[in-house]
Amino acid sequence: MHNSAPHALVIGSGFGGLAVAVRLAAKGWRVTIIEKLDAPGGRAYVFKQDGFTFDGGPTIITAPYLLEEIWELAGARLSDDVELRAMDPFYQIRFDDGEIINCATDLDAMRAEVKRIEPRDLAGFDRFLKDSEAIYEVAFKELADKPFHELKSLILSVPDLIRLGGFRSVYNKVGQYFTNEKLRVAFSFHPLLIGGNPLTTTAYYCLISHLERQHLVHFAMGGTGAIVKGLVRLLEKLGGSIRYNAQVEQIIVEKGRAAGVMLVGGEIVNADLVVSNADAAWTYGKLMSETKRKRWTDSKLSRARYSMSLFVWYFGTNRKYDDVYHHMMVLGPRYEELLKDIFSRKILAEDFSLYLHRPTMTDPSLAPEGCDAFYALAPVPHLDSGTDWVTKSESYRKAIEQRLEDTIMPGLSESIITSRIMTPLDFRDRLLSEKGAAFSFEPQLFQSAWFRPHNKSEEAKGLYLVGAGTHPGAGLPGVISSAKIVADLIPAAQEFQEARGL
Repeated sequence: MHNSAPHALVIGSGFGGLAVAVRLAAKGWRVTIIEKLDAPGGRAYVFKQDGFTFDGGPTIITAPYLLEEIWELAGARLSDDVELRAMDPFYQIRFDDGEIINCATDLDAMRAEVKRIEPRDLAGFDRFLKDSEAIYEVAFKELADKPFHELKSLILSVPDLIRLGGFRSVYNKVGQYFTNEKLRVAFSFHPLLIGGNPLTTTAYYCLISHLERQHLVHFAMGGTGAIVKGLVRLLEKLGGSIRYNAQVEQIIVEKGRAAGVMLVGGEIVNADLVVSNADAAWTYGKLMSETKRKRWTDSKLSRARYSMSLFVWYFGTNRKYDDVYHHMMVLGPRYEELLKDIFSRKILAEDFSLYLHRPTMTDPSLAPEGCDAFYALAPVPHLDSGTDWVTKSESYRKAIEQRLEDTIMPGLSESIITSRIMTPLDFRDRLLSEKGAAFSFEPQLFQSAWFRPHNKSEEAKGLYLVGAGTHPGAGLPGVISSAKIVADLIPAAQEFQEARGL
């Protein structure tokens, strides 16, 4: 890459930042990522502790082709850097009464599971699959990698929204197919994986069921961090670089155009354009606090609705728990009321539902020999709940430990040899996420597509946004798609220089 190439500066090395950086480097840009932490990944940061490797955040890969495309642009193959293993079943769902549903890859096996729970819902399941596919074809295949910064895009999408029932909630839509409450839960919990409340998130997110069936659920050997490492290698191969332990304080806007950033400490880094992979609300509320904003003003940001947060407990045991599946939902006694506590009432309830991740079932190298690595993730309200996590976190962790010990992991408390936790405070202070929300803006109908912060910023020319808080939304497929949108909006380096008469 030539030093005279125009300079693209990317704030943050999460999946969105890394993916857009590789894409821009492949288009001839000189790319620098500025990263606050000491290593890449953002929410996908990797923690190494006592011989254990813990993925900080995302663990489920549902659309490998989105990654393959990035590797191809860089003249490489994903399989050279990352080995993906398909999971079958995708995950297990354990209900409070101990009943387990295996979400199987094979359709006949899945039909058998539905029939076992409620034979009368079998026809509804087939209808649900068909409708989930119809939503996927429009909301994901057609719209997820297209920009929504023009109002006409929104207007053109309204007929589909009505036809596909996108104005309903996921839970409401799923209720049209299933009479059994367990099946309603099993087919409606997916929005929680991207920060949404199944009771209020647009039914468009029923597409996740088809996405899983179409592209399967994968795990990256070595953990999701192996994909992060691979993206960093691609970027460096293309001449891009990452500066760690460097935090952006302000995006510099001159004559209405992003011209670089000022770091904490006062250093100025000039650029021809800026892409922010920082939390979208943080980008506008903090990094552009000195720029007059037309749309994303402080009052609009304070009125916005933010996703829930997460409490994550990473732990390692000195024994194997061979009965525990790789991806497991360990549900508590309540569903609708717990969701209302988390999203509406913003109360930290006594009970919880957990996503339990046991990567060592598939990749034993992530723990010392004879040991198992886990993380237990509980959706919790964001910081508007007023919970004092400094004093509460240990008792909450203990309650999770007790629950796992009582249900699926006998003797757990005596088996733990390493432990660490992440609370909403970490999302706020370490990952600089507004209100400690784990997934930025909540994916509701009027905070989706055109209503979300645009990939091409409304506030300054030459400023772009990638990541969970912009279109199309959170989750790895959404975040990686946002990087594609931004890279498609930006001309190749040579065209950019010619257009500016350089």
